[in-house]
Amino acid sequence: MKLSKEKEKWVLLVVLTLIWGSSFILIKKSLLHYNPYEVGSLRIAIASVLLMPLAIINIRKFPRKQLKYLLVAAACGNFIPMFLFPMAETEISSAVAGIINSVMPIFVIILGALFWNTKTTKQQIIGTVISFSGVCILTLGGGEAGELKIIPILLLLLATLLYAINSLTVKTKLGHVEPKALSAFVFGFVLFVPSLIALVFAGFFRDFSFSKDNFEGLVYVSMLSVFGTGLAMMLNYRLLSVSSALFSSTVTLLMPIVAIIWGIIDGEELSVMQFVGAAVIIAGLIFLRGKTQK
Repeated sequence: MKLSKEKEKWVLLVVLTLIWGSSFILIKKSLLHYNPYEVGSLRIAIASVLLMPLAIINIRKFPRKQLKYLLVAAACGNFIPMFLFPMAETEISSAVAGIINSVMPIFVIILGALFWNTKTTKQQIIGTVISFSGVCILTLGGGEAGELKIIPILLLLLATLLYAINSLTVKTKLGHVEPKALSAFVFGFVLFVPSLIALVFAGFFRDFSFSKDNFEGLVYVSMLSVFGTGLAMMLNYRLLSVSSALFSSTVTLLMPIVAIIWGIIDGEELSVMQFVGAAVIIAGLIFLRGKTQK
């Protein structure tokens, strides 16, 4: 039974929320065994190897005329952020990382208005200001003994900015490419070699040994790569094809719930200020989502 586009987008939204919301705890577990650069490189490399056959099968569908946009999508949505998240999670909890990631709709609205000629309502501007205030509160409320965690939060904000650029680029320039083929091209062709180069510079091949610790780390990274990267990107590209860039970014509103639940299960604690900041961020995002511009 084939779902209508309206129903399909909500199903995709829920599935993506569960997958990506669980990615933050998998990154945290992976960092117990590898450095941030190894985690990012492995995440991309494993997805590239798995999707290479699919890319070869669909080679005739390769969007040669849109190659520059494919490179933008690869860099902004699937390469640089893969390193920024583990780098940030060496300083802050996986729950906070999930919360910060929820500001992506703000960047979608701002960038859409500046470069993609989408209309911005007064309500969206107010919601953006509210959510930004929440980010500031979350920043000030983080760390032990009042220590500010500004750098990791800036890294996460940069990652969400890049995700927004990726979503808008895919929606406006690569929407005609089949989602699973697009994901396969990004990883199987564009990112395979860069991921191997990154693994070399990260020291993975130099430091790797056949130990229980390394294999346990590979399990976490593989789960992160297969589900949180390969499968999730296919679903995300499909979601973009059946909805708007702003709607697809709504997944980041729900991801913090999953991330916080996993964090609490793993023994993480949030300060009162961080809870307040998270609440303000989500309140602002809900407010700006009140009137969606097509």
